[in-house]
Amino acid sequence: MSAPIRTAVIGFGFAGKIFHSPFISAVPGLELSAIVTNSTNPARSPQFAAETYPNARILSTPEEAFTDPNIDLIVVATPNDSHADLAAQALKAGKHVVVDKPLSTDSAAALSLVSSARSKGLTLAPFHNRRFDTDTLTAKKLVTESTLGRIVSVTAHYDRYRPLVRPNTWKESGGIGGVNGLLFDLGPHLVDQAISLFGAPTHITASVRADRDVTDIDDAVNISLNFIINDKPIRYDIAASMLAPDPAPRIRMHGTLGSYTKQGLDPQEAALLGGKRPPVLGSPAPWLPEPETSWGTLTLGTKLTEPVELSRNPFPSVTGDYRLFYANVRDAINGAAPLTVSATDGYRVIRLLELALESSKEQRTLPVTFEL
Repeated sequence: MSAPIRTAVIGFGFAGKIFHSPFISAVPGLELSAIVTNSTNPARSPQFAAETYPNARILSTPEEAFTDPNIDLIVVATPNDSHADLAAQALKAGKHVVVDKPLSTDSAAALSLVSSARSKGLTLAPFHNRRFDTDTLTAKKLVTESTLGRIVSVTAHYDRYRPLVRPNTWKESGGIGGVNGLLFDLGPHLVDQAISLFGAPTHITASVRADRDVTDIDDAVNISLNFIINDKPIRYDIAASMLAPDPAPRIRMHGTLGSYTKQGLDPQEAALLGGKRPPVLGSPAPWLPEPETSWGTLTLGTKLTEPVELSRNPFPSVTGDYRLFYANVRDAINGAAPLTVSATDGYRVIRLLELALESSKEQRTLPVTFEL
């Protein structure tokens, strides 16, 4: 067994406390060695962090983590506009880095981070944890096994109902099309899920807008991505809204042999917010398999000639597991596996978000180009 990868989490707000620290602690081979927080908010204060993770040192500034020779991996879990700068400092200090989504707020900064990590031989992983959601893993299984035949179209939604602006949060400030709106909040997950299934799209069409009566951010996003796979087109439609009290299916896929429809979100976030902690990966304790009542529906053509006959049955969900993200980061740092979510993926997501803004402003479809 190699020595554990000693990890420092910068930020103990929503991301650091809910999505990073619990999963680092649950992955053998990683050690939550330090938490950087100086917040006066009791729920994210140094005292609370120390009580929650008594074996971790509590640091006041990121610089303490960067200069600590005992830290191997830095996790950036701070507001969006600080991601690129903190990641750059961590790489300069010779640390491996995980960056909460988005990797950066512009593609030029993302390219610089990718270049820096490559030149130093360091691991740089964007935290696109929702590749490990139950719906995304199940969709991947269906595509890989060609259960639906050739995929022709996909729709994917993250719908919320939040008609009033939340006070005292950076996520509700910054202007329409800014780095704190819905495009840079849920957009990275939705776009990353699409490219994880089908690679690089050829064209993009988008609408990024404010639908609520009062808002300082974009709170509604629609993006259409066009893919060409084996000379055949696939249309992938993405939507996110804060005015959807009756949410659409999380994902719906149509293929030449049938369809798959999944309602509802992966249960991990709700469990984490309720105080549940994941067990150590590899232990007998299960981690949130979906009940059968939450499984999606698989509809297949059993007779394709007219009149067409269909079968409709629940399709077992692949269990979502964010521990797998950090297990893969561990293996990548140790040279045992390539990154599942690469730094190049992080750059491509940011580039697509930029193109989405451009498409929305110009009200036209744009070709997609990447520098990586």
